[in-house]
Amino acid sequence: MRNPTVADQLIDILRRAGVKRIYGLVGDSLNPVVDAVRRTDGIEWVHVRNEEAAAFAAAAEAQLTGRLAVCAGSCGPGNTHLIQGLYDAHRSGAPVLALASHITSKQIGTGFFQETHPERVFTDCSDYCEMVGNPAQMPRVLRIAMQRALGHGGVSVLVIPGDLADAQAPNPTESGDLVTALGRVVPPAEQVEALAKRLNTAEKVMLFCGAGVRDAHAEVMELAGKVHSPVGHSLCGKEWIQFDNPYDVGMSGLLGYGACYDAMHEADLVLLLGTDFPYDDFLPQARTVQVDHDAGRIGARTVVELGVHGDVRETLRAVLPLVKAKQQRSYLDRNLRKHAKSLETVVSAYTRNVERQVPIHPEYPASLLDDLADDDAVFTVDTGMCNVWAARYLTPNGRRRVIGSFRHGTMANALPHAIGAQFAYPGRQVISMSGDGGLAMLMGELLTVKLHDLPVKTIVFNNSSLGMVKLEMMVDGFPDYQTDHPPVDFAAIARAAGIHAIRIEKPGDVRSGLEEALAYNGPCLVDLVTDSNALSIPPHISPEQVKGFAFSAGRTVLDGGVGKMLDLARANLRNIPRP
Repeated sequence: MRNPTVADQLIDILRRAGVKRIYGLVGDSLNPVVDAVRRTDGIEWVHVRNEEAAAFAAAAEAQLTGRLAVCAGSCGPGNTHLIQGLYDAHRSGAPVLALASHITSKQIGTGFFQETHPERVFTDCSDYCEMVGNPAQMPRVLRIAMQRALGHGGVSVLVIPGDLADAQAPNPTESGDLVTALGRVVPPAEQVEALAKRLNTAEKVMLFCGAGVRDAHAEVMELAGKVHSPVGHSLCGKEWIQFDNPYDVGMSGLLGYGACYDAMHEADLVLLLGTDFPYDDFLPQARTVQVDHDAGRIGARTVVELGVHGDVRETLRAVLPLVKAKQQRSYLDRNLRKHAKSLETVVSAYTRNVERQVPIHPEYPASLLDDLADDDAVFTVDTGMCNVWAARYLTPNGRRRVIGSFRHGTMANALPHAIGAQFAYPGRQVISMSGDGGLAMLMGELLTVKLHDLPVKTIVFNNSSLGMVKLEMMVDGFPDYQTDHPPVDFAAIARAAGIHAIRIEKPGDVRSGLEEALAYNGPCLVDLVTDSNALSIPPHISPEQVKGFAFSAGRTVLDGGVGKMLDLARANLRNIPRP
């Protein structure tokens, strides 16, 4: 019986920690680790075509499950390919461990073939990055890396020279418990009392919610009902707060819609709940209280009159008994009406003759996809115009998930995110909303989907254009340049890879094509030929507004409709008492 190597120890510790798979490419300095996986039951190697995709896949798995996910890259370019996905994972708060293999230890510092310095390269996209320099060091450093990723919510990187991974482990592998269930931050009593005082004093309270309200839906609704508050959200908060919400006034930000912006700026008190919303131009920069479990975020985006250090749910549970019910609800009702009216003024672009418009208006398939997808579907969304369609047409219900590169904003994330999501939940419907530009960047991952026979449904919004880049050029006053390209038949490419594919060019074929794809037992790609001119441009924009479009766009519902959001807004009007 062979003595265990450092690589054997590493894989054993990961398996005991509940890690089920490692995403990456085999080869070179990583071979001892890969071989240890081969010989260990309960953990598998997931072969991808690019290490960037490995990091994205791990990020999606970690975000969806809350558990540690692992990716790996061999020395030099093998691990530097991980960077893009690790930036995304780290900024998304995904507990990911990256194994960055290194060249032979005796060659480090000599300018050897494929030499880089991973312990320097990865510091900006990780919370913990250390190189193992001695076999006896590995188990302890690995446990620290795993606990930091889980405890802080982000990326840890472990750098291991290939020869060290193949060395014999000097000590037995000890079992060690990881803290995976984290406690909640309870705010100090004096901060709770100060928050209650401000809520009771203000006449017009507005709640703006981010991803930190994930487990606090009931508490947010109770507070909104008690103080008659409009409830708006960021893109990351949408899936956690918009459903079953009679106080909804839409979303703020560059993709925003509805009355959220106006309600926020009219308020006497804006309560930021679990959000690190980065677009400070959309915040009033006054009259603001911020609640966050991370005290380092408080005041980073806007001036706050009061910062409350606490988990959103625990904070609201503590303050609700101290909050007096308000009698006046005219501020809420006015903004609910404004919200519905603002959606009605532009929704005609979504409803008028869409079944006959060629090229296909992308809003139409996005809306149908929302109708046809499972109630617990996982959507992964490419950066760009797919973000717009997802923000406006995917209806949250508390069970669906939407994953995207919402903080890092990189292209090409949707398909590799879908790979990680499908491995995490093999029996769940996973839909990649891919832009043609994003898919083209990491198109090799279609081969990964086929290799592992993952039933991912890749819906390509194929407009032969970098739509969001074109929009950026337009709003800066530049003519669009190098944003368009000749048409590509992605369905033909998918078929060549052995994937069932459907190409749709006529609007009348959209519903049946999506139904076929979603019902297909296996991987499927739908190539939707959509209108490249369907950009999220405001219905009215003056020359003076062009330079300020990035600011003004979030104040108004953008042309192109907002799908089910109008229906929701109209339904909420029924909650307004009749005089």
